[in-house]
Amino acid sequence: MNKKIVIIPIVIIIGIFIMNFLSEESDEKNNVVFHVTLADPNLYIDGVYSDTFEIASGEYSFRFVPNGSSPEILSISLNGEKIDFSEDFKLQSTLHETGISQYFTWEYIGQKEISISENQQIIITINPNGNVMGSVSIDILQN
Repeated sequence: MNKKIVIIPIVIIIGIFIMNFLSEESDEKNNVVFHVTLADPNLYIDGVYSDTFEIASGEYSFRFVPNGSSPEILSISLNGEKIDFSEDFKLQSTLHETGISQYFTWEYIGQKEISISENQQIIITINPNGNVMGSVSIDILQN
């Protein structure tokens, strides 16, 4: 009987945790309006990746998943009827020392927030500035 009293609250807490985790994950997936993983040189035409997508008015931000081989400078432009955005994102590495090991993390530095004034079709152009072998994932998220 005592074991049931202890196990029931633990199961309920674990269930709440799992439900919360799954809810956050699905919310994050729902606000992605553009995604591309550039890991293959064949995705580029003359060294540049380009695509078209629809976007609604609102506030957006870029999210990157870079690594040590990602392009040092990633030039991104968004062009549409009511937007003309361009940014050269610079890859920054940060050394982390834990006492028993060292490792790096990477982050693109630049203007990551954009505002879209009205619904429109956007042309995104991504230029890795010659580094078509380095991989990077790029998302545009609705805030």
